[in-house]
Amino acid sequence: MLVVGFGVEPLEDPGPNDPGDDKRKPTPEADAKPIALVTGANKGIGIQIAKDLAANGFTVLVGFETNVFGVIAVTQAMLPLLREAPAARIVNVSSTSGSLTWNSDPANPHRQMFGTYSSSKTGLNAITLAFAADLESTRIKVNAACPGFTASDLNNFQGTRTVEEAAREPVRLALLGPDGPTGTFSDENGPVPW
Repeated sequence: MLVVGFGVEPLEDPGPNDPGDDKRKPTPEADAKPIALVTGANKGIGIQIAKDLAANGFTVLVGFETNVFGVIAVTQAMLPLLREAPAARIVNVSSTSGSLTWNSDPANPHRQMFGTYSSSKTGLNAITLAFAADLESTRIKVNAACPGFTASDLNNFQGTRTVEEAAREPVRLALLGPDGPTGTFSDENGPVPW
């Protein structure tokens, strides 16, 4: 999951004895450095997304929760900060293996692999749509991206894509302008069916 906020000061821990309020203050856009929260950024695709966003001038915060419940908890925790930003992006890293459309097709050669991992990505897709619908009237855009079959420890490095290639679509979605879409599922070739 990738959460991006533009024009908001990062939170600082005031310490246990500081009674100060936790209100986040928008910064002037000219001085604002965008902030990205990347869950799963300890290795593989997640660390590459964090590196690419840092190279684009972001302050990158790293989190380690994955898929369904972690995404809900992290998103809900970050919403107050994101709501104050002049623009914010949430990008959930999903998989075509979570596509109900593709998995309901008997001609799909990967259908037999639909299991725990795939169903967690299906759940992530549902969460993406729910947050996109809930936040539709805000400046927050919520989308899902499939990085493709990437060489990582998840597949014993059997994937055909590098982490650099896999990071491209999530980073593209994080960098969307104000007129960009929300509530989409895509890979580098375009829309992916839910």
